Amino acid sequence: MNEEQAPISVTAGALPELAALRANAAVLRLKITTGALGETLVDAGAAARGGIEAGLRIARLCLGGLGTVHLACDAALPRWPWSVTVASSQPVLACLASQYAGWSLSHGEGRDAFFALGSGPARALARKEKLFAELGYADAGEEAVLVLESARPPPPPLVEEIAAACGVAPAHLAIVYAPTQSLAGGAQVVARVLEVALHKLHELGFPLDRVLDGLGTAPLPPPHPDFVTAMGRTNDAIIFGGRVQLFVSGPAAEAKDLAAALPAAGSRDYGRPFAETFRAARGDFYAIDRMLFSPAEAIVTAVETGESFRAGGLNPALLDASFG
Repeated sequence: MNEEQAPISVTAGALPELAALRANAAVLRLKITTGALGETLVDAGAAARGGIEAGLRIARLCLGGLGTVHLACDAALPRWPWSVTVASSQPVLACLASQYAGWSLSHGEGRDAFFALGSGPARALARKEKLFAELGYADAGEEAVLVLESARPPPPPLVEEIAAACGVAPAHLAIVYAPTQSLAGGAQVVARVLEVALHKLHELGFPLDRVLDGLGTAPLPPPHPDFVTAMGRTNDAIIFGGRVQLFVSGPAAEAKDLAAALPAAGSRDYGRPFAETFRAARGDFYAIDRMLFSPAEAIVTAVETGESFRAGGLNPALLDASFG
């Protein structure tokens, strides 16, 4: 008789990654401090210098330890040869239940207002998003790890809210943060190439339980001190240079339809660097076609038949226009 399999915990998977950040803080150029409520704050690119390796490790943490993230040299884009490559044998849990930046966090008003989208395994403890009801997934644990694309940590009242939502004491909460303009911030955002594909697949209504495995890669963008430009480059790395391969069960015809629907080129807003699109929308993300947020190229393999279906393609010219 087989022993009952223990449930998968994205929190448990992330804790060794957090421990590695602590142990290698000096090498990774991180600044680790204790906040006002006893929370652990890991600065990976604001007051601290951080770096690309820190970003890769944060991405692995963000995946709840359920994926690999590394740099690879890619001949497909010779002007931008270094790519961030992601793989997961639990892509739905890793990407949607943990890595996806879906927890909206805000506090205060005016110049001192704080806003950020939370990602990482703490989301699966708090379950503040309706997505978790659809996933049918909940995590449990006495520690929580949250990742923020931010230049500063949340203020104490918000830290208290986050800890309470996760069901942990503030002293058992770790918050890892880095701005988009930093090396670590750019790397960990581009490492979301597979997650972006999974999110679009979900938007298209493809059954998540039929996604068996996933791979993704996107070029590492050069950083930029301007937030909108830096944010545009991380989006463009995926939109114009990202590639994914998904392995799915079910009818081959549905795998073919999914491949055709995934690439970013099918969006009405495709065709210029994202920073231009963002400025034209006056900074309103909701005015931008959500179908734009997808990799440039998709391969979907139907495992029962062994057939693979391809759609989309890289756009080196628009990537050059974005990266400079």
